[in-house]
Amino acid sequence: MPKSKLIKDTTREERIAIVAKGLDWCGDGSCEMCSGCSLGAPRIEAMYQPYIDGELELAEINMLHAATKYAHG
Repeated sequence: MPKSKLIKDTTREERIAIVAKGLDWCGDGSCEMCSGCSLGAPRIEAMYQPYIDGELELAEINMLHAATKYAHG
């Protein structure tokens, strides 16, 4: 079973690694956080800073982003 990614179950260093791995969309491990595949954040990793800092869970950040960036219907 995969390890939990919840704030309560991870250290700051683990959360940094989780975000880096999740943002490695290029697939070759060479992500330089260039925002070439940006989701609307000035730098894509900035969107996930509250998770790294232990303030918001990943799901909360994704829901907040979706609620403000996408139109329904």
